[in-house]
Amino acid sequence: IAKEVAKLLEMKAQLGADEGKHKFVLKTPKGTRDFGPKEMAIRERAFKAIISCFKRHGAEVIDTPVFELKETLTGKYGEDSKLIYDLQDQGGELLSLRYDLTVPFARYLAMNKITNIKRYHIAKVYRRDNPAMTRGRYREFYQCDFDIAGQFDPMIPDAECLKIVHEILSDLQLGDFVIKVNDRRILDGMFAVCGVPDSKFRTICSSVDKLDKVPWEEVRSEMVAEKGLSPEAADLIGEYVQLHGGLDLIERLLQDPKLSQNKVAKEGLGDMKLLFEYLTLFGITGKISFDLSLARGLDYYTGVIFEAVLLQQENEHVEEPLSVGSVAGGGRYDGLVGMFDPKGRKVPCVGVSIGIERIFSILEQRLEASEEKIRTTETQVLVASAQKKLLEERLKLISELWDAGIKAEMLYKKNPKLLNQLQYCEDTGIPLVAIVGEQELKDGVVKLRIVATREEVNVPRESLVEEIRIRTSQC
Repeated sequence: IAKEVAKLLEMKAQLGADEGKHKFVLKTPKGTRDFGPKEMAIRERAFKAIISCFKRHGAEVIDTPVFELKETLTGKYGEDSKLIYDLQDQGGELLSLRYDLTVPFARYLAMNKITNIKRYHIAKVYRRDNPAMTRGRYREFYQCDFDIAGQFDPMIPDAECLKIVHEILSDLQLGDFVIKVNDRRILDGMFAVCGVPDSKFRTICSSVDKLDKVPWEEVRSEMVAEKGLSPEAADLIGEYVQLHGGLDLIERLLQDPKLSQNKVAKEGLGDMKLLFEYLTLFGITGKISFDLSLARGLDYYTGVIFEAVLLQQENEHVEEPLSVGSVAGGGRYDGLVGMFDPKGRKVPCVGVSIGIERIFSILEQRLEASEEKIRTTETQVLVASAQKKLLEERLKLISELWDAGIKAEMLYKKNPKLLNQLQYCEDTGIPLVAIVGEQELKDGVVKLRIVATREEVNVPRESLVEEIRIRTSQC
């Protein structure tokens, strides 16, 4: 044994000698990406629009840990649970990376005994999914969530969530979109009257959820061949899930001989009618479609569910606009907080999640196509010198500007050429140059140059901050 151990140690020593030459594979893990300054500038622009909308609607902001106890996440996501990232046992706790921001929010409410809050939360979530990077599908990505928790009169908070989606998608100018709406109770009632056994509701629901990606024939064969549903029940479901419309369809289904006999479906249809009345008052029904094929696979939804889809008109001859994919989704989940509460106290909740990654990939593609130059800094002024030996003066001036809250830069050279300093402004989009020279120092002024027009004005040193503020507010 000693001989073999000595041999292995010798081999290890030899391998160790090669360690310095080891070539690293320089790549990000599968389903993740880096974001350079240009991409981050685009992302920040989108985040700003979304956050200002959430704040406009009176939301507070919270944050939760990036990992939760594994048991917190288990059993909340239906068939998607297999996509949860589990972490190795660390210090006696079994942990998982968060899959979304909704379950941590429910845990937070139950833990802190909160029964009433309107909050937003923007953070990264993790899914062990098969990534499709070009379509904005990642394993690590941001979610932007807005939720209203509390006992309120029916459909008022739900209508506000839909209004928020409408505002954000209109503001970001992503193109034409439609917000599909349905209700879990209508789906459950529909399954019941079509002859789906109770035990199969959730699994059939996740099949229906695929209808936006695959044709009805494929969904039908999955229900029958894989999930053991009778062909008759599948055909009856097919008659319903291909319907979509507005108030007229709701009225029609309220008269439907089968659905109207189902208590749960009738309740859902009554609320859907109320929702459409509120959405009419908000003036947004033109972009809303009541769609019976919308299922949303997550287990925790209990009432209204919705999904916003971008539409792409290929050409004038196409009757139906093509769907580019979901960019927002959400719904009502009245039972989730109760799952965490020791006494099972329920806190009704409704919320929406903005699919920010898909939005980013659309904005990035659009900016690439337009070749618009994106500024990656917010610098308002470059402090420059006209002659040599003025580094001290530049440092004094830039310090004054920073202390006054002005975004300022300078080149890190003792004696930079004026031309190089001006070129730097052209390259980075800095709108103003504050030039100090010997003459200016004698006169107690600073020469302010407007980069775009090349116009120059002498500004008294004490008025410089105010002048920069005035000129950059016009940019």
